[in-house]
Amino acid sequence: MRDNLSGIEVLVAVVEAGSFAQAADRLHITRSAVGKAIARLEQRLGVQLFLRTTRSQSLTLEGSLFHQHCLRALEEIRAGEAQLESGKAQVSGRLRVSMPVLFGHLCIAPILIEMARQHPELVLELCFSDRSVELVEEGFDLVIRIGHLADSSQLVARHLGEHRMALCASPAYLQRCGLPRNVEALHQHQTVAYVRFGQVRPWQLQVDGQALAFMPNARLLMDDLRAVTDAILAHQGIAWLPYWLAREHLLRGELQEVLADCSGVTFAISALRPQTPHLPLKTRVAVDALLKHLPERLAVVEAPATGAEA
Repeated sequence: MRDNLSGIEVLVAVVEAGSFAQAADRLHITRSAVGKAIARLEQRLGVQLFLRTTRSQSLTLEGSLFHQHCLRALEEIRAGEAQLESGKAQVSGRLRVSMPVLFGHLCIAPILIEMARQHPELVLELCFSDRSVELVEEGFDLVIRIGHLADSSQLVARHLGEHRMALCASPAYLQRCGLPRNVEALHQHQTVAYVRFGQVRPWQLQVDGQALAFMPNARLLMDDLRAVTDAILAHQGIAWLPYWLAREHLLRGELQEVLADCSGVTFAISALRPQTPHLPLKTRVAVDALLKHLPERLAVVEAPATGAEA
């Protein structure tokens, strides 16, 4: 039985890693051991699982079918381990989580603080930063990221939800400078831009269903989204903001959404953790809490502000 399960684990690792060599690195065994494990599995099953060339390998039809069964089997095993672990162990130890500053304060921290209240043996350390921290090197158990994720075989990502953006300005500014009727008209307006690592972030807009990267010719550049919001509240121009940040100001009439049809790009929200053979209970509980409660928080902060659109 142990050999059978070992072969299944190796098969799944090869498929996920994309090669025998990378699977060997992930499993901390030699490439030869990976090849022998797959060969023994093929001999036991009486089918060829991979089509091999000198440069690559791909699953056969039989291999693809067996791989799907292996995935379901491993999920059942992990679910059983999780049930046993949760029944016999308290959530304890230190959990270090990094998250974007404003989104973390608004949506992530309240969920994790409530989770910590339910587990008094847990020490929760929340770190608020808009930089892309090095998860493993800096000793984080969990990192919340917004937007595109860089490919890394050392990390596991879990999709938590998504948020949209909005072009906003104050009613006083729009009364003074006019309402832009299309994206090209934005070139004639004052804009306030968000800067990361010294680079202006382009506005990822949509025009007639096509993606467009609009580079604002901004006179005010800021590396803090709260400061960007404060600037347009002070009638300094148009900015491209996360809807969850602008919504309360839209509801109060302090800001007005413009070109709503052009700013419908959404960004994924993900939880990243280190790739480990066994997921620690403290991390699993945190991810489960976010999966359960973040959608309802996003539903509130992403709900359309009635009457806010221009």
